[in-house]
Amino acid sequence: MHALGVASEIFPLIKTGGLADVAGALPGALAEHGIASTTLVPGYPAVMQQLGEAAIVHRFKDLLGVEADILSARVGGLDLFVLDAPTLYDRLGGPYGDAGGQDHPDNWRRFAALAKAGALIAQGAVADYRPDIVHAHDWQAAMTPVYLAASNRPRPKTILTIHNLAFQGNYPSTIFPMLDLPPTNWSIEGVEYYGNVGFLKGGLHACDVVTTVSPTYADEIVTPGGGMGLDGLLSGRGERLVGIVNGIDTSVWNPETDPAIASPYSLHALKNRAHNKRALEGEFGLRREDGPIFAVVSRLTWQKGLDLVAEICDAVVERGIRMVVVGSGEAMIEGAFLAAHARHPDLIGVRIGYDETLAHRVQAGADAILIPSRFEPCGLTQLYGLRYGCIPVVAKVGGLADTVIDANYAATTAEAATGVIFSPPAADALLKAVDRTLRLYEDARTWKKMQASAMKADVSWRTSAKLYADLYRDLLRG
Repeated sequence: MHALGVASEIFPLIKTGGLADVAGALPGALAEHGIASTTLVPGYPAVMQQLGEAAIVHRFKDLLGVEADILSARVGGLDLFVLDAPTLYDRLGGPYGDAGGQDHPDNWRRFAALAKAGALIAQGAVADYRPDIVHAHDWQAAMTPVYLAASNRPRPKTILTIHNLAFQGNYPSTIFPMLDLPPTNWSIEGVEYYGNVGFLKGGLHACDVVTTVSPTYADEIVTPGGGMGLDGLLSGRGERLVGIVNGIDTSVWNPETDPAIASPYSLHALKNRAHNKRALEGEFGLRREDGPIFAVVSRLTWQKGLDLVAEICDAVVERGIRMVVVGSGEAMIEGAFLAAHARHPDLIGVRIGYDETLAHRVQAGADAILIPSRFEPCGLTQLYGLRYGCIPVVAKVGGLADTVIDANYAATTAEAATGVIFSPPAADALLKAVDRTLRLYEDARTWKKMQASAMKADVSWRTSAKLYADLYRDLLRG
């Protein structure tokens, strides 16, 4: 079986969040189930610089108004098609915005072109390549099934995965004439969405199956509170909406072999983990003490609940806990953490920005990681924490609730607990969770058992890849 993935980012070539990790790890996991995957990604500068040898396998003279090539390459074990369209992608900044963080005004064209190219590849634009399944990721690729359905030609089955329903790709109706779609697509069954063009909405209508990245999130998004305006459409998909928890690449995230950390360690050599804690203290200029270090590695946004962490910083350090914060996002939250660092320079370390290798060192050196998200489709940070024995303290939402076992009496007694879960996502509930985590930490025997349970948890793609493989095969059987 052959699957064509369409994604706006893919690790290790280009990453802003968990979507890239999934797009980069899922193909290898599916290969173990006899499924070959090739992923179409935009030719951003960061991608083009890493391609090495690449062959032009198709040329577009007019792809939504621009010239473009499809390149075929293999990088880091990934089979890729790269949409080389300098007019669209050869820009400073990130995948979605300029160097100042502002969205590119023509993002609609940039990602409609990606989807259009994906649809044309799926229908034979590249010689000797015809996938059985097209798997599109998030709003940036959501128009792929729309273009396929509008072509009135034989097409492969289509899956659209929602990684975060908050991002939907909604644009003014004035762009519709430039999307190269039949007029009939301007309808409630097409891309029209409250008078605008809805990329994700259109894809959810057109695809054969919708998946999202955890069972609990699949339940949440069919409710008015979690559906963000699309709950009616999603609930109408019925059994064609499936929640499958993400995994992580356990060869990349492996404390036994991780080149980024100060001292490799394992479940059976957990004492070596202490060297990473000492190194983390030095890297962030923290006072060297016996107490715990709690960490944040995240986008600093309201969705992630990081304003709640900033609110309780003073109370946390009063309890003898030191903190490290790594991330960037909303200016107000960034400023609140920088102010907390200024008040407690040797107790709270802050790095504004994201550094992949630093994230590894934090997971290896911190004792617990705070993830108080107001909503969280799946989350990968808690999976990294489990893998590294960095105990997750998480809100009871989405994939966080699906992947962490709370240290309640029953789970602790059974030596099954892997973290601390709290509800609701509010500052007082978070602080109570911090207190509970601190009590667990102070019981060295219980803490070590929690770390062992966390590190033994299966956070790989093994189970989830089989679920995807089964879904692919069920879809092909009709």
